[in-house]
Amino acid sequence: MKKTISWILAVCLLFLMTACGAEPSAGHDTSNPPPSAGQEESVPLPDAPEPSTPTESPLEPSENGKEGSVVYFTSDISPEGMLAVFEALGWTPTGNVAMKLSTGEPPASNYLRPELIKDVVDAVNGTIVECNTAYGGSRSETAMHYQVAEDHGFTAIADFQILDENGSMTLPVNGGTVLTENYVGAVFADYDSYVVLSHFKGHTMAGFGGAIKNISIGLGSSEGKCWIHSGGKSLSSPWGGDQTAFTESMAEAGKSVSDYLGNGERIIYINVLNNISIDCDCDGNPAEPDIHDIGILSSTDPVAIDQAAIDLCFAAEGSESLQQRVERQNGLHTLEHAEEIDLGSRTYDLVNIDE
Repeated sequence: MKKTISWILAVCLLFLMTACGAEPSAGHDTSNPPPSAGQEESVPLPDAPEPSTPTESPLEPSENGKEGSVVYFTSDISPEGMLAVFEALGWTPTGNVAMKLSTGEPPASNYLRPELIKDVVDAVNGTIVECNTAYGGSRSETAMHYQVAEDHGFTAIADFQILDENGSMTLPVNGGTVLTENYVGAVFADYDSYVVLSHFKGHTMAGFGGAIKNISIGLGSSEGKCWIHSGGKSLSSPWGGDQTAFTESMAEAGKSVSDYLGNGERIIYINVLNNISIDCDCDGNPAEPDIHDIGILSSTDPVAIDQAAIDLCFAAEGSESLQQRVERQNGLHTLEHAEEIDLGSRTYDLVNIDE
């Protein structure tokens, strides 16, 4: 009898070990550092995928038969290069001009430096604008956020305003499948034209951050950030939402901004591909960049410029960790959905202005 019981217990124990996965599965990177305060905890990254084939050869025009949106490129990451890619667009703003950027979380984030952007800001007599964050940190409260803007040198080169210091206004979302409205800073409409200055990089939750993230999460008020992150379910918490709903909400919030600004006529985009960490500028201590600086892009199409940035980064040496992060968070779905709802086109013609 005792032998029978022992045999049964042994079989049960073997079954439990197999079902629970007593040995860790192979092929997962367990070396990820813990998340910064206020960020979602990251799951282990999967094995690196094979390097992605860019939508187009990085510095060649589209050859797939479709008419592509023009994206201008320069390898000159300098104030002169910034001004050159801006002027290549041939775009003239009207009325009050806002320069949307991220002020960057202290102490060591990779935000765009004031000396890099100053000439473009001066060229349009722009006011630098930003919104408060929806998580802990130095930029979640208005007074602290103004101090960060001063500490990081932005108030020394232009007027600066936090758009949601007095709350939110709503924009309608047309053609969306997740959102019907978007919450931006209360004085968003005080500006007639927008120049969107984005530092292109990875992002813990979105996979990557570029132009679309800057006009959705970036222009969202604190309430709006929660609204987008939660897929239109909460105005008070950014955590716990469905990932697909989040990526689609970013695209739809971005479209509401573009639609409001003359169906995209009064907004243009500049992406700077330098200090390309897998972490966002909302992280005060980001991972060191694995990719060498690439250059600066400009376009009137936020989908095209982000797709071009993805293609250039993925084609670069050292991009494996960025590719993993984008794939894990299904980041490219933001671009897919943005194209579906006619925010822009993933097909582009890349024009190298250095030649």
